[in-house]
Amino acid sequence: MRDYSLESVLKMTESRKPDFANILNVFNKKTPSRPTLFEFFLNDPLEAKLAQADKVLTPWDGDEYYIQKIKAFTAAGYDYTNLDASPFNFVIEDIHRQASISANEGSVIHDWDSFEAYNWQNPRDQYEGRLERLEKHLPDGMKFIVFGPGGVLENTIRLTGFDNLCYMTVDDPELVKAVVDGVGQRLYDYYAQFAELDCVGALISNDDWGFNTQTMLSSDDLRKYIFPWHKKFAEIAHNAGKPIMLHSCGNLEFVYDDIINDMKFDAKHSYEDKIQPVEEAYDALKGKIAVLGGIDVDFVCRAPIDDVYERSLNMVKKTNCEGYALGTGNSVPYYVPDEAYFAMILAGLTA
Repeated sequence: MRDYSLESVLKMTESRKPDFANILNVFNKKTPSRPTLFEFFLNDPLEAKLAQADKVLTPWDGDEYYIQKIKAFTAAGYDYTNLDASPFNFVIEDIHRQASISANEGSVIHDWDSFEAYNWQNPRDQYEGRLERLEKHLPDGMKFIVFGPGGVLENTIRLTGFDNLCYMTVDDPELVKAVVDGVGQRLYDYYAQFAELDCVGALISNDDWGFNTQTMLSSDDLRKYIFPWHKKFAEIAHNAGKPIMLHSCGNLEFVYDDIINDMKFDAKHSYEDKIQPVEEAYDALKGKIAVLGGIDVDFVCRAPIDDVYERSLNMVKKTNCEGYALGTGNSVPYYVPDEAYFAMILAGLTA
């Protein structure tokens, strides 16, 4: 009987040294020196367990939270640590947050008057040196991968509400452009601060674009409003000699050409079995863009634990990790059983 315990993971990674070259090879659609892991988010209790910490920390704990995150990613066998680089955000009035809320809840921009009244933050004013302070806690061979405070479409929807945005694209396209450009320029400034830092190895542009069956806006509207900013984010990374990945949920079938050939993302993350199993996605995308993760979160939660291990191991064998890193289809929220997550990564650690 296989051992999927925390102790088994820690034993496997005890002598495993981070080497960012491995995930970099994956981004470059090459084969790393060993099977390589990728995850966008872990959850705070899981990170505390991996770091063998006395208590669960949250972002309110400041640098100690991020130091614990570095320890957790190292202990789990990753070659990088993902993190947000500053507290910059697009502020709206506090709303009651539940596990799931309406995409229309809490919107603050409805017309030109509310647009003009909105208090835009400057990301450069919000940065307080987090990366430079934390760099000394990185083990040799590890780098940061920096993600944003949501993406262009996500934050536009946050400011306008989804239904309102759909109406605006018809009733007032100039207002849509003004809001999108307000968001896009600030995200551009956010990423531009960090791309040149030696401790930053790659960027993530994280922006959900789709439902299970289609994109949230039409392909034409995405090309008109959203994609030009993502192309600029990719240019920031590439001008610094670093890769950039897209994290985007939903069915993006009709915009993959834009993702690969226009925006020129190096890697794509977020896959769901009910849209396209990662095994099929890899076959379609191999050699065009790196595929990250993909072991469906619902599958990891519900499947027999041995099946989680076997599917993960089969994906490692199928791809030989050529342009592929093993991980979940989206992230590891608190409701994913720890043992199932350990089974998944052990398939990569022991392959």
